[in-house]
Amino acid sequence: MTPISVLDLAVVTEGNTIADAIRNSRDLAVHAEQYGYKRFWMAEHHNMENIASAATTLLLGHVAEATKSIRIGSGGIMLPNHSPLIIAEQFGTLATMYPGRVDLGLGRAPGTDQATAYAIRPDRMKEVQRFPENVVMLQKYLSSGNGNIRAIPGEGTNIPIWILGSSTDSAFLAAELGLPYAFASHFSPQQLMAALRIYREHFKASRQLEQPWVMPCVNIIAADTDEQAHFLSTSMKQMFMGVVTGNRSPMPPPVDDMEAIWSLPQKMAVEQMLSCSFIGGTGKLKTELGRFLEETGADEIMVASYVYDHQQRLQSHRLIAEVMHE
Repeated sequence: MTPISVLDLAVVTEGNTIADAIRNSRDLAVHAEQYGYKRFWMAEHHNMENIASAATTLLLGHVAEATKSIRIGSGGIMLPNHSPLIIAEQFGTLATMYPGRVDLGLGRAPGTDQATAYAIRPDRMKEVQRFPENVVMLQKYLSSGNGNIRAIPGEGTNIPIWILGSSTDSAFLAAELGLPYAFASHFSPQQLMAALRIYREHFKASRQLEQPWVMPCVNIIAADTDEQAHFLSTSMKQMFMGVVTGNRSPMPPPVDDMEAIWSLPQKMAVEQMLSCSFIGGTGKLKTELGRFLEETGADEIMVASYVYDHQQRLQSHRLIAEVMHE
């Protein structure tokens, strides 16, 4: 049985507030734990009207407090935006409060547009170049015996670190450091298979991990019927159309006909981004996900399920769990 996990961005939906989005994320985590999901990860984004997960560490603590066993983590923290010491202290605090439940996924993208990235950290591009060095520094802070500069809390927690990526560059780094690898195929699927091959071929065992471990993230929308799932998926398609056009408004409700909304170039761009998406009833999903797992050899799978209505989103995650746990 392949473990499944949740990626959540605290998506703000049209007609609802940021507080609603945060409340719904916490409720989703509670239900995901009941459904048997292994991890609940949240991702760092900035200056986006439709995403409320900017203060990722704070939200993870909010989620951890409401749950008992599901692992909570970042998918991811954009390390060039931060000092490694500060991240070690923040996640070390989480790991101290919720021992044995915290993951730290690290990415090097800004999680926003370039102007906002500059506002976050003017020297960010220098830190992007230092990303491998800063990952190693963060590992050191989370281990024991660090001399005069110590992460307190954090030291000795040895929080599992994951490398996140959407290209082959990240695959080489994850392999070199011997860390588990999560790939963002839910929005950048083009290099998935090449990245997994590189990671497995170049993997070096480490103190954290003896064998390669990969977790692709995919979009899945499940419903009672294929038709209902495809109707619900139009909210996700409109949200990704906003990525293409630069319109980051709250995620809208589903529509009957996307052809009346998007242009052909927008449709092609969105469908390319969403090519690792699985939409349908449980029978269709079982076949398609089984094929995907066989092709990728994934050790785990992470699920993003962008559904406008919160109750239907819970239903989608419940049905996904049923398919994966059969």
